Amino acid sequence: MIRNSLPWRRLQHPWARKVAACLLVSVAWHCAAEPVSPPNPVVSIAFVGDVMLADGPGQTIRRGKDPLAHVARVLKQSDIRVGNLECVIATQGRPEPGKPYTFQAHPRTLKIVQRHFDAVALANNHSGDFGPEAFVQMLDLLGQQGIGYFGGGRNLAQAHAPLIIERKGLRIALLGYNEFFPRSFEADVDRAGVAWSEDQQVTLDIQNARAVHHADVVIPMMHWGWEHDTLASDRQRQLARLMIDAGADAVVGGHPHVIQNTEDYRGKPIIYSLGNFVFDGFDSLPTTTGWLLQMDVTRDGVLAWQARTTRLDARGTPHLQSRVPERCWRKDLPESNDCH
Repeated sequence: MIRNSLPWRRLQHPWARKVAACLLVSVAWHCAAEPVSPPNPVVSIAFVGDVMLADGPGQTIRRGKDPLAHVARVLKQSDIRVGNLECVIATQGRPEPGKPYTFQAHPRTLKIVQRHFDAVALANNHSGDFGPEAFVQMLDLLGQQGIGYFGGGRNLAQAHAPLIIERKGLRIALLGYNEFFPRSFEADVDRAGVAWSEDQQVTLDIQNARAVHHADVVIPMMHWGWEHDTLASDRQRQLARLMIDAGADAVVGGHPHVIQNTEDYRGKPIIYSLGNFVFDGFDSLPTTTGWLLQMDVTRDGVLAWQARTTRLDARGTPHLQSRVPERCWRKDLPESNDCH
């Protein structure tokens, strides 16, 4: 009965059989060529500390040089590269009165940011150095260059929203918060600015990153602690543990201008401060030393991290101090620092 139907008789024609065979081959080739993501892919993320592109580093860029040239190869090895942008990139605005240090970089520096970073954190105490006009201009410039940013926005909701970056089918949420005064440049419902870390709001942001934005991995990047202190404060430890209890997979911090201690809490890593990465005006060994952190994540969280030490020269340019990492952590061996 089925064999005598019209469609079956048509397939008996030699021309029809050839077409069907070609279609089968085409479908088989397409399926074989379609990339298939592994069920639990590993994504590598590079984090660095303060990136200040005014003054010495800005002059290097103006001369046509790249202040990150000596670390570019290692940064490029990661799937995602993230840094804390410790300046405002703009031509507008005026320096905040009474602030001892204000940093404004020329828009030409954006080509360096775009070359080496996929995203930058804006939640720090220098994003507002030249007022809201300059800050909003920077948001526009970052958007035009396709550079992701988090921890700051045109209003409170944008400043607290996660930046979602997808790699290999894995959705990674980055959040940013500032804890260092002045607080005058905090975003509000109708005002541009940075995200301030209030415990209840931070907890809600982390939960929403998963429930609303469907993130597989959530990592807050913090601007906190006291300058030049090599050990995290009680407040840093309290907040870091609160964020992990709320669902964060790791916490990465900066601001003290020196490297701080690390911690394993509930099987999740806390790196309290990465130190300076691109910054001039410092001359002591601790303030010219930073970490280039490389972190491997999956849907199960952080598998491992490793840190390479960098050293700043007088122009604020980082140089790798070793070809291999000096500090390492693995989820299955949390007490081991063996990098081999």
